Amino acid sequence: MFKTAFLFPGQGSQFPGMGKSLAHAYPEAVRVFQEADDALGFSISKLCFEGPEDQLKLTEFTQPALVTVSVAAFAVLSSKGLAPDYVAGHSLGEYSALVAAGSLNFADAVRLVNKRGRYMQEAVPSGVGAMAALLKLPAGRLDSILAEAAQGEVVTPANLNSPDQIVIAGHAGAVQRAAELAKTAGARRAVLLPVSAPFHCPLMKPAQERLKAELDATEFRDLAVPLINNWQAREVRLGNDAREGLYQQVPNPVLWSASVRALAAAGVTRFFEVGAGAVLTGLLKNIDSALSGAKFGEAADWEKLTSAPVQ
Repeated sequence: MFKTAFLFPGQGSQFPGMGKSLAHAYPEAVRVFQEADDALGFSISKLCFEGPEDQLKLTEFTQPALVTVSVAAFAVLSSKGLAPDYVAGHSLGEYSALVAAGSLNFADAVRLVNKRGRYMQEAVPSGVGAMAALLKLPAGRLDSILAEAAQGEVVTPANLNSPDQIVIAGHAGAVQRAAELAKTAGARRAVLLPVSAPFHCPLMKPAQERLKAELDATEFRDLAVPLINNWQAREVRLGNDAREGLYQQVPNPVLWSASVRALAAAGVTRFFEVGAGAVLTGLLKNIDSALSGAKFGEAADWEKLTSAPVQ
């Protein structure tokens, strides 16, 4: 019997118009968007459907917008009888995954990530931090490059997305030095990312501590479906462990490649990316050439998803 994992995307997957076709086609999606608007006290649905893009890119709005689209897509899949054996989410996407797993109430999730986004934005003054993507860096070179680039500043892995894609974060100068060293070491590309803050590095500690009170005040039930978490790339079934994972992921790297490998090792052969974009689907083959997936974030995706091959 094959097993299915639902994967939930994180920041960077957003675009104006996301989720609009779901709301037009499915009453289940409409209810999710309405619940998000009610929970937040403003129209996140209008921002998803219409933009403007510059406002959608603001982290405090990006995060609840993406969670809302993911949960709307999940509600549609659930109404059609599709259910996962495992869930996982990339960074922010772990909140969506925990809603899908029955651990976290959706209204609590959007309120949490609205604050999470604001706390992350406010943790580091504009221009102080940066992030860069290192593509096809030769194996075994990352640690020495980061050590040489630091020069008393912070620069650490932020997203270990696949063997060919590593994102680093920290002080702007250290990130720039690391990017240049990576190119010298043979990386195909080293690209500074247009982000508003250096996520998933020790500079996020102030955001982590501000978020702790919010997480501690929120109910996390034991999971109905196991999660592979970002922080340790391990299986989580208890609500307290889910809460701890969300706390620890803020200043620590997203172990995405290891998470996907853990899902494959657990017998998952079918992956559905649930929400905006197709970033995680694109990473699957690079992590393991035997893996493939399909996405569901717009109404037109349903036919492609149901025809996706089962391996």
